[in-house]
Amino acid sequence: MITPNLIILYVSDPLESAKFYEGILGKPAQGFPTYQCFEFDDGFILGLWSTSASNFVSGGNGHRSELAFQVQSADIVRQLYNTWKADGVVIEQDLAEAVFGLTFVALDPDGHRIRVNLPDG
Repeated sequence: MITPNLIILYVSDPLESAKFYEGILGKPAQGFPTYQCFEFDDGFILGLWSTSASNFVSGGNGHRSELAFQVQSADIVRQLYNTWKADGVVIEQDLAEAVFGLTFVALDPDGHRIRVNLPDG
């Protein structure tokens, strides 16, 4: 059995996107003009890949997925919402109660959706 450990977001400018994510995640682990990545202690990697890279191929378009941060309490959801909003992060969905609890959705510079919510259960 294999375990997924990498999510790649297609971005127009990896350096600019890395600046955005650096404010949330800390410094990138690796960086090139057409690719930046953030590595985490558990082995998970978030990659930012340029749609103008010479070897980039994708027939799809649109943002139909979310990068989600599951946090331990509604207070943390509120705190991140207030901090990100004050930092000028675009909020697509304001704080709202969902079946799994308090949540909100922000957008990165390329329009990728970033959800903060409580874990299921």
